[in-house]
Amino acid sequence: MLTMASKPGDRIVIFACSGGSNVGQLSNRAAVELTGEGFGKMSCLAGVGGELMGFVHAAMTTPVVVVIDGCAIGCGKACFEKADVPIKVYLVLTELGIEKTGDMELQAAETAKVKEAVRQAVARYEEETAKIAP
Repeated sequence: MLTMASKPGDRIVIFACSGGSNVGQLSNRAAVELTGEGFGKMSCLAGVGGELMGFVHAAMTTPVVVVIDGCAIGCGKACFEKADVPIKVYLVLTELGIEKTGDMELQAAETAKVKEAVRQAVARYEEETAKIAP
């Protein structure tokens, strides 16, 4: 749970798909905007997939790790599984009702929807974590 002394950017790291579809680019756009708003800090998904120690260490030690995949193929999830890093918050944009297309023109309403879904998922995770903390 966040305390008054901590900011989400200190406790949340966001790893996003940036694949060659609208949902891949939407994942990335939402992560960039959330970072810009101070809600977490975006990090390099490819760094985890490549098992580069700095990125793996950050993913292992940050209290809230968010992985956003664009579609059910789950490239982001696969990167974390390969590196044996647990995911704490996981979202798949096509499961939010966003259709995967080849259109790279992103819609502001969809970006807002993804950002809100991330915020809600993190809040649920932190609420559940607080229930089991001593």
